[in-house]
Amino acid sequence: MTVLTKFSEKTLYDYQQNDLDTIFDYLDSAPTDTNLLYQLPTGGGKTVVFSEIAKRYIATKGKKVVVLTHRIELSTQTSKMLEGFGVHNKIINSDVKSLEDQEDFSCFVAMVETLNNRLQEEKVSLDNIGLVIIDEAHYNSFRKLMKFFKHAVILGVTATPLSSNIKLPMKDHYKKLIVGESITSLIDKKFLAQAHLYNKNVSLKTLKLGINGDYTVKSSDAFYGNHSMLSQLLEAYEEIALGSKTLIFNNGINTSKYVYETFKKAGHDIRHLDNKNSAAERKEILEWFSQTPNAILTSVSILTTGFDEPSVETIILNRATRSLTLYFQMIGRGSRILDHKAHFNVIDMGNNIARFGPWNAPIDWQEIFHFPDFYLENIKNDEDIEREFVYEMPFALKQKFKKSSVLHFDVKAVYKDIFAQGLKSKEVLDRSISQHAQICFENSEDVFDARMLAKLLKEEIAYRIRLYSYCIMNNTKNYKEWLEEDYERKLRLKLSQMFAKKM
Repeated sequence: MTVLTKFSEKTLYDYQQNDLDTIFDYLDSAPTDTNLLYQLPTGGGKTVVFSEIAKRYIATKGKKVVVLTHRIELSTQTSKMLEGFGVHNKIINSDVKSLEDQEDFSCFVAMVETLNNRLQEEKVSLDNIGLVIIDEAHYNSFRKLMKFFKHAVILGVTATPLSSNIKLPMKDHYKKLIVGESITSLIDKKFLAQAHLYNKNVSLKTLKLGINGDYTVKSSDAFYGNHSMLSQLLEAYEEIALGSKTLIFNNGINTSKYVYETFKKAGHDIRHLDNKNSAAERKEILEWFSQTPNAILTSVSILTTGFDEPSVETIILNRATRSLTLYFQMIGRGSRILDHKAHFNVIDMGNNIARFGPWNAPIDWQEIFHFPDFYLENIKNDEDIEREFVYEMPFALKQKFKKSSVLHFDVKAVYKDIFAQGLKSKEVLDRSISQHAQICFENSEDVFDARMLAKLLKEEIAYRIRLYSYCIMNNTKNYKEWLEEDYERKLRLKLSQMFAKKM
């Protein structure tokens, strides 16, 4: 039986019940107009918990409940969940122009914008509302509605209590944060799947930050849509996740379409989805994805919320983000557990794991909630991430050099040695070239085989050049590109000399 099926029985797990009791203990002693925030990881069952909260509140307080969402799909899902808990509710959507029948309902579910329009137009009035539940509370659109619910309890629910707008911190609106079960605990208790994390280091210096503090779509499309990154993405999928049901997140529609073409050309079963697809197209694509065992779905951030497909086995972050919320939302799409699925893959093509830490690492949500500026100011920048990265030769590549006993070359250690001897710094690269030439020579029958192996070392060469450039404090893009070209040329020449001598 899956966790999802258990949730549909409308019973709470122990951790959910504990959180529920904690929330009501606080509400029982707090003023009637208090604002409370509740955090629970994606996959932990936030909708289940707040549905039971709504049920208990209506029964014990004799007042009605409003649940606010930011997408129509979430409104529909929430309404069904509430009905499952016995909470008779009405969705206030664009078709609802008035509420003559509001006495027939104890709960209302609405999109923020729709309800705001109805209340502003005074076409709808809501009576006897005691509790307003805000789903995905890290969004700030709900604030415009608070003037209509001045005497109600406000309960925000989110997986990440960090505002999407740095100028509107959540601590300014909510008086208290209640933190639920951690990701690690939910994994240990078999409620979430374990993530196997794979970090593909990339240089993000060409990406630009927009006014919202995250990388722009334009610069992301230019970077992730180039042939080199598309090839690396395909290679990572085929090496780590071949044949698994895969969800690929991109920052731009153009990139997603390039990914689709690249994977299709390689013979993989893939579809593309973005917000320009019609509702019917979206439904058909998601049904195909659900029913196809080895399906690959490439998309833009449209599936970060309101999408639940437990059979996803691999998440690929084919984008970089500086949004902690988005980071957790994307990975969370693969964390649902099934009888035959105890773990899932995360392939990171944007240094996100290095930026935010592993998905299941401990995180102090109270500190982030109370001191968001401090947290945001201390997110690792791309240059620091690049400096700290340690390249490891993939296993499949190591096998091609299995005749060699030493594959490692410590650029920093060699540089220190060269510097101590008073030699020229370029001696570091000469020694590195000699080491690369040696392992290619040892694992080849002829110079042509050796040159083919040398081409496979391109990523390691770039890594060694980067370390060398840090050592000599010349880290410009053009200089590094020139060094790489010169390195590869000298390596080819060295191999020719070694095989000529052998002959």
